This record gives sequence, C-alpha cells and structure tokens, in this order.
Amino acid sequence: MEMRNNKLLYNLYQIYKCIVFFPLLGMSTVFLFIIIFIFFYTASQRFVQTAGIIWSRFNSFITPMFVNVIGKKNIVKNQSYVIVANHQSQYDIFVMYGWLPVDFRWVMKIELRKVPILGYYCHRAGHIYIDRSDSRTAIESINAAKSRITGGTSVVFFPEGTRSETGNLMEFKKGAFKFAVNVGLPVLPVTIIGTKDILPDKTTALFPGNATMIIHKPIDITGYSAENIQELIARTRQAIQSGLDGRTG
Repeated sequence: MEMRNNKLLYNLYQIYKCIVFFPLLGMSTVFLFIIIFIFFYTASQRFVQTAGIIWSRFNSFITPMFVNVIGKKNIVKNQSYVIVANHQSQYDIFVMYGWLPVDFRWVMKIELRKVPILGYYCHRAGHIYIDRSDSRTAIESINAAKSRITGGTSVVFFPEGTRSETGNLMEFKKGAFKFAVNVGLPVLPVTIIGTKDILPDKTTALFPGNATMIIHKPIDITGYSAENIQELIARTRQAIQSGLDGRTG
C-alpha cells in the first residue's frame, strides 16, 4: 500500500498498465478464446480448466501480483466441496482460478454470460449461471448443476453477492449453504486478502501487490438443515473473518 501512495511509482505504473498490461491482457484473453473455439468439440473439461489456469497466472505475472497460498493441506483429494470465499476485487478470479488446487465450477450471475469471450469461455468450461431476478430459474440452474459437483469437482460461491469496497465482510446470502445442505457436501471457507489493494472495486486503478489465499478447514454439514442454516452461515463467516484478522488456523 505504501508503494501505491508513491505518486512517481504510481504514475509510472499507469503508463506500463496502458502500453503493456492491457494489450497483453487483451491478447491473452483472445488467444484463450481462439484455443477453446478451435477445440470446442474435442477439448476435455480438464483442458479448458488448464487453459484458464495458465491465463490467470500469466496475467497475474504481468501485473505483477504475487500469491501466497496457506492451508492446501486442508483439501482432501477427490473430495467435492462447496467453496465459499469473500470477494474484494476482480483479481479474486485470478487468485482462485490460478492457485486454488481444486477442480471447480463458478456460480455466476447471468449477466456475465453476455460478456464477450469471458461469457463464452465460462459457458464452455461448465460454470453455472444463475438469474437472481428469477428465483425459480435460479433454483432450476442450481439443481441442474448438482450432477456436475461430484468426484472431486467442487463449486465456488461468493456469498456476499458482490465485491466489498472496504474489504470488510458483508452479509452472506443463503444460496451457497442451502446448496451444501441439499447435496450433502462440506463447506470449504476461503479467505482472500490483498486483492482490493491491487485493483480496488469499481476502478481501473491497478497497481502491483501481494495477495494471500487462506484455505480453512472444511465444515461438515452433518446436523445442519433449513432450520439452523444460519448457524452454518455464521460458522463459515467466522472462519473467513479469522483469515482477514490474520489468523490461519
């Protein structure tokens, strides 16, 4: 944060951002689209996912953003999870796609389906779009996704529903937790730190920095139901908050 406050460094970086970063971001995104389009009928989900990981890490490298991951040991191989993370910045996408060692699908708002290239890629990668304005359609989308979340494939929710401008946790929506209870999968809390200082919400004020992703211990959903789902939400929120508070246990 101190380097961002250095006006000379900040202004020099803005020149780099315009003449180097944005062109490379655009080219890498178009290249990703071309690769997926060429192999539309033959590419496996694993191929598509690997392409996304390379894209995320490449664009993190040219930012540059350095990512530290804590708690990989908390992930059990071939176990599916409902992954719940806080959301501070668009760079959370790079952090999770590039460094979360899990095969997962995003739950995304339907409006993103219309974004050129990104919307198509996410559709091809099997991510889940939901229409928040139509609860019946949203439920149908979630129900249709249940068959994909097995054998080590997980699903990611940002339960705040939008990015936090301050970095403080906002209220959690129930969708992720209802899904976890319905499909009988443990909740995996994840804390993301530092991305809001790299790209603050609703700005293009990009600047290099460090990000940390803390993978907490999974929460067994045994004993939770619609009646006490608020307890599951509170427990998950407490785990994520502990990461923001500097605790990694």
